[in-house]
Formats: sequence, C-alpha cells, structure tokens
Amino acid sequence: MLKSYSENANHNMRRPVVKEELVDYMRTHLQQPQGHLATIAAFAREHNIPIIQQEVVAYFRLLMQTLAPKDILEVGTAIGFSALLMAEYAPDAQITTIDRNPEMIALAKENFAQYDYRQQISLLEADAVDLLSNLDQAFDFVFMDSAKSKYIVFLPDILKNLKKGGVIIFDDVFQGGDIARPIEEVRRGQRTIYRGLHRLFDATLNHPGLTASLIPMSDGLLMLRKNEDEIHLLD
Repeated sequence: MLKSYSENANHNMRRPVVKEELVDYMRTHLQQPQGHLATIAAFAREHNIPIIQQEVVAYFRLLMQTLAPKDILEVGTAIGFSALLMAEYAPDAQITTIDRNPEMIALAKENFAQYDYRQQISLLEADAVDLLSNLDQAFDFVFMDSAKSKYIVFLPDILKNLKKGGVIIFDDVFQGGDIARPIEEVRRGQRTIYRGLHRLFDATLNHPGLTASLIPMSDGLLMLRKNEDEIHLLD
C-alpha cells in the first residue's frame, strides 16, 4: 500500500449508498476499462488507491462523448486515471490537473509520459488553494476529486473560471450516507468533511444561477451547470 494513502485514507469513499447487489451488477455488467486504463485500474486496486469506481467510469465516458468539452480542469490527480479517461473520450480537450501529493505526482507523471498519446494533459504541482485564485483560463468541464471539506472553499474560484454553460462534478459527496445523518451520529474525525459538504449543498442546490443534481452513484456525485456569467454563492 502506498504510504500517503494508507496514512490519510478516507474510508467513507468506499461505502456506496446504492444497494450492494445493484452496485455489483453495475460493476460487472458495464464496460470495463481497456488497454492502459485497465492497467492503471489494476495498479490502483493492488495498492489500495481510490480511483473513480466502474459505474462512474461508464458515466464519464458518456459525459465526455456527449459534452465534448474542450478545456477541462481536474482538482485531485492521484495517479492520473481519471485524467487519462477524460483524454481518451474527449480527444479534442486540453486537460489541466492539479495535485500536491508528491507520491501521487510521481506516479501520475509516469502514467502521463507513457499513455498521454496526444499530449493533452498538463499537471500542476501545488496546493489547489494557491493555484485556483491565480488561474487565468476558462474551462467548460471541471472534475473535483480532492479534499471534500475544501470543495466549498475552492468553489468561488472554480465558478469564476467556468464558462457559462459549463459543468462541475464533485465526487464522493455522500460520505457513505453520513451526509444524511445528524452530525452527532457522525464520527468526530469526519465532522469537518460533513460540515464542508453541507455548506456546499446549502450554497448550490437551490441557487437560481445553477442547475444542480445529486446523483446516487458510487459515493455520490454533485453535478452543477453554470447558467449565468457571474455566480454569487448563497450563504
């Protein structure tokens, strides 16, 4: 097991909220990753590295082919699986991905050097807090898969750099179902994440300038569409 993930693993991400038999059905019947994506997925399983689950992989294939984004931002590179997946199914896109974990960055660089055939991916090595406020680029698709408690912190800068009509997906927002419980029933070590996610929901789910959907897939996705040029978040 890789050191950085064994020490800091958030095990709630491994608790799907859909019935177990349906999860098993999706993961065995949906098209499996092929080629280099299968190789990276196998490495992730062997080393207990959390990457997006099979049902989300299938959803991303559909999204990339349907939306055909040209400029993609990812926050949370890990070993590069999702960035390479998006590159595979959005061949005209340029992808900027951000990570601060040296162990993950080293593995992602190896994977990008070997498998980023069209040179679509740029890896920025820094804390997203420092980078996002200084990004001078417009994106039409954003995938958030970093520290869950920081989603709400990153959101204003993400929205500022998202084109009107652009889409954001936040991964692992249900936290194994904890998000629907009273905070007193949530483990103390998970309460910062719980509070951050509720702040995210409060700011977005009923925002007049956003179209929001919560998708009960894997550990939950929040999907937002930006409908106005400028978005001022709700308190």
